[in-house]
Amino acid sequence: MARKLLVIAAFVALVIGDGQAQDARSVLQAAGAAMGVANLKTIQYSGTGWTAAVGQSFSSTTGDWPRFEVPSYTRTIDYDARSLREEYTRRQGNFPAQGGGGTPLQGEQRIAQLLSGTYAWNLDAQGMPVPQMRPYLDGTPVNELRQLEIMLTPHGFLKAAMAANPRTHTMAIVGTSNDGLAGEGRKVTIVSFTALGKYKVNGTINDQNLVELVTTWIPNPVYGDMLYEMRYTEYKDFGGLKFPTLLHVHQGDPVLNPAHNIQEIRVASVQTNVTVPPIAVPDAVRKATAAPVTVDTEKLAEGVWRLAGGSHHSVVVEFRDFVAVVEAPLNEDRSLAVIDAVTRLVPKKPIRYVVNTHHHFDHSSGLRTYLSQGTTIVTHQSNRDFYQQVMFHPAPRTLQPDRLALFYPMYMTSRRPMRIETVNEQHVLTDKARTMELHQVTGVQHAQGMLIVYLPAEKILINADLYSPPAQGAPAPAPTAAMRALADNIRRLKLDVSRHVPVHGAVGTHEQFLKIVG
Repeated sequence: MARKLLVIAAFVALVIGDGQAQDARSVLQAAGAAMGVANLKTIQYSGTGWTAAVGQSFSSTTGDWPRFEVPSYTRTIDYDARSLREEYTRRQGNFPAQGGGGTPLQGEQRIAQLLSGTYAWNLDAQGMPVPQMRPYLDGTPVNELRQLEIMLTPHGFLKAAMAANPRTHTMAIVGTSNDGLAGEGRKVTIVSFTALGKYKVNGTINDQNLVELVTTWIPNPVYGDMLYEMRYTEYKDFGGLKFPTLLHVHQGDPVLNPAHNIQEIRVASVQTNVTVPPIAVPDAVRKATAAPVTVDTEKLAEGVWRLAGGSHHSVVVEFRDFVAVVEAPLNEDRSLAVIDAVTRLVPKKPIRYVVNTHHHFDHSSGLRTYLSQGTTIVTHQSNRDFYQQVMFHPAPRTLQPDRLALFYPMYMTSRRPMRIETVNEQHVLTDKARTMELHQVTGVQHAQGMLIVYLPAEKILINADLYSPPAQGAPAPAPTAAMRALADNIRRLKLDVSRHVPVHGAVGTHEQFLKIVG
């Protein structure tokens, strides 16, 4: 469903003065009475639909997040206990196998996500708890996100708004809507409150006293204050409780980038005040702490280092007068740690270039940090518009300001163009003493404009998401389409490879790679 503005044109009458909170409560009470919220303690709803991998689109400027079919979905909420359990099965289905986030899925994957109070965790395939300490999309703490998601449900919004200090304004719809929301000639009221001390939540209540839209913004290294929007339409009565049978969710900014649809569930069953056993917080979750940002330095050759740590790594290459870094993943904290390590390794040379293999969020979210200090971003030409108009654009970053937002260097506002160099099929960085080749990978469905980096003198090939050598003693992975595409490109480009250095995983030999791909 393409995101359309709620109104084409609108007259907004602000309700101001001391009576605003009272007016908001009157609106909420009317909606609560219409929707049956008064005696609602718990709710469980289920259905089918699809979900998507945010930040993993095939193209940075066209298309949506890659989708997966959801043949079964159930969410259970205990409002008083502030607990949530969301379980669903996802599979590739008939959706195109393009993009990241696990695409293409093999078979079915069962997902169980839980919240109890301020603790969030998932369950693995064996039912064991997995603490969720890494922020969602490297921006929002997962426990805060799931608390927000309770408040973003129709009845959860009414409950949270009544408990807060809500404000209202009314809007007369002048334009039309074809997405099931309020249309021309109807009035809606927007009730706003602040959740968890920092997240602005807006709920749109239509003239039938139904919550049809709930919106908030969450921090994200790529988008800044990123839109998170729930659309609720096609309400039905379930034993005195009105509930939408079509749930449609957005994350992103479709004005500059079309990728934003992340979930749609067609609700088939709603049960109210079901018995929900208390969700006990496992000790492993209660005691879990966020892993510190670490950088483990491994020398690969003279003037070439692998800076590992966690799930994503970078490679540093020293030239005569400057340094180049391959990949800036995850977030600003990771980039700052890598920059600090580079400064210690090569103290007298600036980081002139940072090479970006592809646009997926987990591989590009640290780029703004490099740009803030004058480093030139090297990426495929297909990413230029997205980076200039979205990632590096001075959009609001009130929830999680980074260095680029805080300091916004003078060169960003000068007449010089933004420091981005683009690659078409091939690009070379050299100082005549050392050469780094950048090649576009053809025939891959993971990301448009995927780059690999080759150091001819060292016979080192650097890749992201195409091939990760197994750890020592681990079984060899089954060959994938991405591995075969990498092998085809190595032959096509006539690259003499000795070692594979992945952004994920361990360093491996080319001989090992050839045995795996066959």
